[in-house]
Amino acid sequence: MIKVLIVDDSKLIRALLLQMISTAPDMTVVGEAEDPLEARDKIKSLAPDVITLDIEMPKMNGITFLRNLMRLRPMPVVMLSTLTAEGAPITLEALAIGAVDFLEKPKANVASELPRYRELLLEKLRAAAGAKIYRPKVKPKEAEQRTSAIQKNWDNLSFKTNHLVAIGASTGGTEAIKEVITKLPANFPPIVITQHIPPVFSTTYAERLNRASKMMVYEASDGQKIVNGSVYIAPGDRHLKIVKKGSLKYCQLTDSEPVNRHRPAVDVMFGSIYPAMAKQTTAVLLTGMGADGAKGMLNLRKAGSYTITQNEASCVVYGMPKAAVEAGAVEKELALDKIAQALIQGAVKV
Repeated sequence: MIKVLIVDDSKLIRALLLQMISTAPDMTVVGEAEDPLEARDKIKSLAPDVITLDIEMPKMNGITFLRNLMRLRPMPVVMLSTLTAEGAPITLEALAIGAVDFLEKPKANVASELPRYRELLLEKLRAAAGAKIYRPKVKPKEAEQRTSAIQKNWDNLSFKTNHLVAIGASTGGTEAIKEVITKLPANFPPIVITQHIPPVFSTTYAERLNRASKMMVYEASDGQKIVNGSVYIAPGDRHLKIVKKGSLKYCQLTDSEPVNRHRPAVDVMFGSIYPAMAKQTTAVLLTGMGADGAKGMLNLRKAGSYTITQNEASCVVYGMPKAAVEAGAVEKELALDKIAQALIQGAVKV
């Protein structure tokens, strides 16, 4: 039985969450807290398996509380946030600190949406309860120095022409993608990414990743030319396809139906690469809930792509990579911190 602690200053939101979670046969709400100070005491006495945590609260905001929690007692947390442009940076910060996932606050005045919301909430709580929560193993300065030393050796490499890297991810993916992209040199071949993320968050995420990366990072736009040294992230709620015209590649955005319940979907992106560009492509699946990308990766492998998944030990949620492995779509499973090096080796001009 998954034990859930609800932390929210709104009595109405707590009541809604309690009602939804109580319908799940495998979950129980062991307690509620209206502020982080009360939550701190209840964590000690109730030992929940997962917490739902509001970002904006009295006495101590959710980010400060989360930072303290991950330092002193790391545990699975699903943040409840407002899906607005203003709320995006703080939610992405929560993921960087260690929150497993996030979800929009339920709208009590839109009764028709509550059944769909309940299904999504329970799915995210189950995934979070089984997620791996990591303490930092290396001091930030040491990690930065080590990465810089690696990058110095890579910055003068020459890479294959027409090479493409395609990455798919979901739960835990925003930080996993950052771990990979920030280790790559500025002249690396183009990378296209589908990360399951809401519309208002993808713009902010691309901007944050661009600031941290040597490569240029864009939220993909329809018709945008794909060039070396650049990363293109699918906008939330739009599928990203890759279109080849002669020797050139372009981003194509579509509003077609969700695939595997997602838009953007990894299978849509992988499917657009197969078969025309498969032999020049490395396909990667990182941490994530569900099976999106497994079918597309299998087709790419059969057509000649090099395929990599993040291994179970380093995944926050070993869902999408596991589905690909079970489908026979994977050539190599690697720890997250080894994937950038594998991408370099696969793309370097011999």
